[in-house]
Formats: sequence, C-alpha cells, structure tokens
Amino acid sequence: MIEVTDATFETEVLRASQPTLVDFWAEWCGPCRMIAPVVAEIANEFAGRLKVAKMNVDFNPVTPGQLGIMGIPTLILFKDGVEVARLVGFRPKQALVNSIEPHLD
Repeated sequence: MIEVTDATFETEVLRASQPTLVDFWAEWCGPCRMIAPVVAEIANEFAGRLKVAKMNVDFNPVTPGQLGIMGIPTLILFKDGVEVARLVGFRPKQALVNSIEPHLD
C-alpha cells in the first residue's frame, strides 16, 4: 500500500497502469480503523493486479473535495483514470472484493 497526497494523486492514481483502489480516511474515524486491516488484506491478495493507496483527508482536502467525498471511509476504485466503483462506510471484505474483482484484468 502507498500513501498518496493531493500532490501525488494524479500521477499515482489517475495515471496508474493498473486499477487503483484509494482508501480515503482520517485518524479520528472509527470505521476507517475498522476497515484498514481489510484493505491491507485486499492489497496483499490482489498484489500485481491491483494497486492500493490511502489518502488522509485531514492532510489532503483538495482531492476529496474534487471527488465529492462527503463521508469516510470512502473507497474509490479507479481504472484508466476513471472512477469505476465507490463504497462509502465500513463493508465486509467480501463486499469489497465483489465490487473490485469485476474491474481487474
């Protein structure tokens, strides 16, 4: 998993060569802490097919604002620079996998 910022988002996510899942989170967010290990598991299981990134919304307000993120955790899957899936709030691992897998090569 990598940490992305407002400055690196375009390069690391929108121009990524493989589908990229971005976890928008904050330290104070309980559901964000609950979903973090699930996102880490997905990053490990889909390594080589999926890039996984995290963005702290407290330190990087521009990108979440541009994407219309109103609540966290929000997970957005980008493919070829386009949003293809968005999940808001805590979800069990299988729900995340079910949303991501159809977009992987």
